[in-house]
Amino acid sequence: MAEIEPLIADLALILICAGIMTLVFKKLKQPLVLGYIVAGFIASPHFALTPSVIDTASIHTWSDIGVIFLLFALGLEFSFKKIVKVGGPAVIAALTIIFGMIFLGFTVGSSFGWSKMDALFLGGMISMSSTTIIYKAFEDLGLAKKQFAGLVMSILILEDILAVVLMVVLSTVAVSNNFEGRELLFSVGKLVFFLVLWILVGIYLIPLLLRKAKKLMNDETLLVVALGLCFGMVVLAAKTGFSAAFGAFIMGSILAETIEAEHIEHLVKPVKDLFGAIFFVSVGMMVDPAMIAQYWLPILVITLTVIVGQLFFATTGVLLSGQPLKTAMQCGFSLTQIGEFAFIIATLGVSLGVTGSFLYPIVVAVSVITIFLTPYMIRLAEPAYGFVYKHLPGRFRTFLDNYAASSASPTTSKESEWKKYLGDILKALLIYGILCVAICGLSFGLLVPFAEKWIPAPWAHILSAVVILLSLAPFLRTLAIKGSHSEAFQTLWEGSRANRAPLVATVVLRYVLALGFVFYVLARLFHISVVLIFLIALVAVFAIISSNFIKHNAQRIERNFMTNFRSRELRAEYLGEKKPEYASRLLSKDMHLADFDVPAEIEWGGKTLAELNFGQRFGIHVVSILRGGLRINIPKATDRVFPQDHIQVIGSDSDLEEFGKQLTQSTVKLEDDRYHSGEMLLRCVPVTGLSPFVGQTIRNSGIREHWHCLVAGVEKEDGQLHTPDVTIPFEEGDILWIVGEKEDVDKVMNA
Repeated sequence: MAEIEPLIADLALILICAGIMTLVFKKLKQPLVLGYIVAGFIASPHFALTPSVIDTASIHTWSDIGVIFLLFALGLEFSFKKIVKVGGPAVIAALTIIFGMIFLGFTVGSSFGWSKMDALFLGGMISMSSTTIIYKAFEDLGLAKKQFAGLVMSILILEDILAVVLMVVLSTVAVSNNFEGRELLFSVGKLVFFLVLWILVGIYLIPLLLRKAKKLMNDETLLVVALGLCFGMVVLAAKTGFSAAFGAFIMGSILAETIEAEHIEHLVKPVKDLFGAIFFVSVGMMVDPAMIAQYWLPILVITLTVIVGQLFFATTGVLLSGQPLKTAMQCGFSLTQIGEFAFIIATLGVSLGVTGSFLYPIVVAVSVITIFLTPYMIRLAEPAYGFVYKHLPGRFRTFLDNYAASSASPTTSKESEWKKYLGDILKALLIYGILCVAICGLSFGLLVPFAEKWIPAPWAHILSAVVILLSLAPFLRTLAIKGSHSEAFQTLWEGSRANRAPLVATVVLRYVLALGFVFYVLARLFHISVVLIFLIALVAVFAIISSNFIKHNAQRIERNFMTNFRSRELRAEYLGEKKPEYASRLLSKDMHLADFDVPAEIEWGGKTLAELNFGQRFGIHVVSILRGGLRINIPKATDRVFPQDHIQVIGSDSDLEEFGKQLTQSTVKLEDDRYHSGEMLLRCVPVTGLSPFVGQTIRNSGIREHWHCLVAGVEKEDGQLHTPDVTIPFEEGDILWIVGEKEDVDKVMNA
């Protein structure tokens, strides 16, 4: 009998241990992550009572794949629009927590005499709370709908994206083995450049690919394509100097903006769960009881550091963002643990060989303790708030209340207009500037060498210049004039003469930037007078801005991108899964957009809106009718409402409440006797010489119209049952097979 490969035997051991531990921890109502860690410890050489893993190198390779799937799945759940929606309080709190905890972790690690790299990675590990653990704790404690819970989840969204950024920075620091500010600044700039570039190109091209291949896609092909894109981005990220996990997260985030996101997430989940389990089991395999016993003091100190540090910095950050003390303390007590990203960052340090072997088991031990304490810390928030508020000096309480109230006050109109205008300009400079840099980089790295190899000079450079400038033209035009005709620009221009000089300056600056790109391309390709190059560049920029063809092309590119970017959101609105944007604006007028399902037993089903007259009867108005995949916006008075339709209506709270009651009360009550009266029967009715049906066709007999019955078949004298023909008269001796309700069938038989 052939021997089993060590990898297969190891996987069998790992999955058996993981399966048993998940059942045990599910029974104990504890996080499954802890079960996987315990399973890893049982399968490791440190636990002598059970067989141990043989080929640890292969298991670590599989765990690396697990990290890729975990980050890919995290990206699928992430949306770039969420960053915009989380708001200022979450941004301030998340940045305060991360920078504060990194500093605190670095300080604690240094105080133990550890190396700078160990201390820095420790700071990164303890700076992130666990999204999974906190979400589960909120669900178990019934707090998921609380206001502070929403703020906590917003903070965690930002922590997830910042954790990916932190991994890139730590990787750069580890590889360069220094803390130079210039190196870090270059790394962050490189990160922003490739992040924006990949997102823009991905959101523009990938939805197009999925739409074109939609008819060829089933579950199998969609899964293969999605994972192919994921690992393709992993390779691309590695080639440009980033981690594999970063590439997986970026591709997941891009796919999250497509209409196939939920489908892909559903298909990937089993694969993610499998490899994620292997990753967390590999984490448990790193736990060495002897090392934990040796480092019990650092474990205790770091545990207290996580709890006290997260509590302090989270509370402080939420307070600084203008939230009340109670909300701030509830957020602080909820975030007092470290989770999945601590393991991922620890794995990064081990794979790069820059952290000591002792750090991994220490962090695992700290994570287990803090995760176990999470529900108790959340419950402790309100009693702690009551104690703190009671013992705070009166002047300090007044200061906090006034600060929260002042932070909620709106900015002035002038400030908001400038903020909107400058925000649009900076966004345009970042997006279109990066696209122009990428086009130049690819052109001079690939196109120009190819042209020089196959086309004789000077035509190679002339052709290259034409191709590059045509590729740049739509983006240079948008870069130069974006926002110059916007509503904010016009408001500021007309509002005050003092605004005009800075407005002109922003326009001139963008024209100069566009001119600079053209000048750079021409100067790289042609060794002629600088003045001549400048004049040619000036003419080229003028031609680009004045060309209607380039204008329409630029608008088409931007329109297609925005369509792809909003496709998932628009689909959700179309299907009624998400309320449209105008719904939030109605709240200021004491009006609401509400959704109702029309019951299947509704009495007025099938009537027109004119007949139902909802406006006069209830004071509400139907804005959309959703019927399966069909959506009727602003329905006409002649449109009908059918049972099981989904309708969206506008009205006040009281009107909507009354409409909901009437909708329920208008359903048909099913009495017991209707079961018997509605029973359907099949009877055979012979056609005799005295029967009124002799010589009559089905159409003329009135069996369907008058007696509400159906002729299912006609049995002839030969004993064969024939399909009824509405044009052939019945003959004496025929037997009619009649279907109908009992009372109606009896009437036919007695006719």
